[in-house]
Amino acid sequence: MGSVEETTILVGSFKDRDVFIPRIRIIPVDMPLQFKRLQFPIRLAFVFTINKAQGQSLELCGSDLETDCFTHG
Repeated sequence: MGSVEETTILVGSFKDRDVFIPRIRIIPVDMPLQFKRLQFPIRLAFVFTINKAQGQSLELCGSDLETDCFTHG
């Protein structure tokens, strides 16, 4: 796993800009044992329409966003 995630902003005033998100190091000092955790400050977000959501139960879901998956309309 690399130390920087490269991504493209999809919406808003910075749309279509490439950005780099660095991994952050978390080392708690108030715990009885010492450890460190490395993670990307990323929040997972996804949407699908109400019609497609009705009656759906997802135990596991994956998305491949390497190609365009959104359309206008």
